[in-house]
Amino acid sequence: MNYRLIVKLSGNVIRIEALFMLFPLAVSLIYGSGDHMAFIWSILILAVVGTLLALLKPWDKNFRTRDAFVVAGISWILISLFGALPFYFSGYFNSFIDCAFESISGFTTTGSSILTNVEALPKGILFWRSFSHWIGGMGVLTFMMAVIPSINASSINLLRAESTGPAPDKIVPKIKETARIMYLIYLVMTVILIILLKITGMSLFDALTNAFSTAGTGGFSNMNASIGAYNNIAAEIIITIFMFLFGISFSLYFILLGRKFLKFIKDQELKVYFGIVIAAIIIITINISKLYGGIPEALRHSSFQVSSVISTTGFATTDFNLWPTLSKSILVLLMLTGCCAGSTGGGMKLIRFIILAKAVKVELGKIFHPNSVKSVSVNGKKLNNDIVLKTALFFFIYIALFLVSVLLVSIEGKDIISNSTAVIASLSNIGPGLGIVGPTGNYAAYSSFSKIVFSFCMIAGRLEFFPLLVLFTPSAWKRGFIK
Repeated sequence: MNYRLIVKLSGNVIRIEALFMLFPLAVSLIYGSGDHMAFIWSILILAVVGTLLALLKPWDKNFRTRDAFVVAGISWILISLFGALPFYFSGYFNSFIDCAFESISGFTTTGSSILTNVEALPKGILFWRSFSHWIGGMGVLTFMMAVIPSINASSINLLRAESTGPAPDKIVPKIKETARIMYLIYLVMTVILIILLKITGMSLFDALTNAFSTAGTGGFSNMNASIGAYNNIAAEIIITIFMFLFGISFSLYFILLGRKFLKFIKDQELKVYFGIVIAAIIIITINISKLYGGIPEALRHSSFQVSSVISTTGFATTDFNLWPTLSKSILVLLMLTGCCAGSTGGGMKLIRFIILAKAVKVELGKIFHPNSVKSVSVNGKKLNNDIVLKTALFFFIYIALFLVSVLLVSIEGKDIISNSTAVIASLSNIGPGLGIVGPTGNYAAYSSFSKIVFSFCMIAGRLEFFPLLVLFTPSAWKRGFIK
């Protein structure tokens, strides 16, 4: 294990986080919200610790797969814990565990909260909550690759360790250019969204924070009643569309920019994504139409919630806890599936369901044609057995971690619906579940132990398990791996 490189990169991550905190500090000073000292102290601590760690010179600058996974796991833990400092210094949270929960929820773009009165928070803290979604959406390691010159070409391992979905490829020959293009697309889409929300009548502050939460598919809002509090149909429509758009792989946007329209529309995951969204909206609209006095209002809420849940954003315009069982069941299934790989969304990712469905089809074919040599292929490309195996392992780990986590949080005796959907919401980085953690509820009622379990699930889900689980593998820390 290249310990010196891991320490140096962790220091760079902390320093980058210190730079990001300058934005909420500026917001606090501009609005005079009184929370500026919380950010000043946090920035000083991060700057000192990050600089000390970053000064360590590695003997070997190569990013091996094991190093990249350890860096990803450690970096996300560090940015989450250090990101909790402004919350802690602000004095608006009951304990550091609550601060850490809120920070982890922000950076992992989960959107779960322990706050019972969000609107009481000062502007700087509100901005930092939503901005952490934007930072975590594309990934702080991806940002680091885009801006630090010393990161070499083998950093594709870092991109793969942090990105969502099966092993992402470079969209251009140089990995640094890939990271820059991804962030540029991300930034441009966010700016467009901010402008559109401002046009609908939102204040600049609300437009910024809601755009950050939408882009990162996180779901933190400035209002206790989430987006529904604005009662702004135009804003709802815009956010609905952009939640859906941020659930699409950013590599497909690069393909679209290259005017390869046919390749874009033929992407199998994208077609499944479109199909599921349309089908879910139609079924839920019909199912809840009586609750809202007709199809138009039902369509408004169903389209928003379907887009919010499948993209794992977690915004709400209504309390879907009150919807019929069929509609709630569909939403829970969408929490599990998530959106497209390579997006800012969470969940298991549709591509994995596609891969396993095709693998089942191939195996069934072999029963009738034992001598056939068919293999699983996606978008015309044959997948090796290693990818299929890793996909199956992902599902196994998800289910195993789900079962263990539900048992652990059930110790305090809350109902099974709340516990199970809270764990799903944490693993899939969606935020709201059903029961006491529904769109009008939060996680405040859970004990500190349960919050730690949920926090672990949120980081594990965001990194898709392996970068975090490798930290608990003894062989990863053997001195024999040092080179």
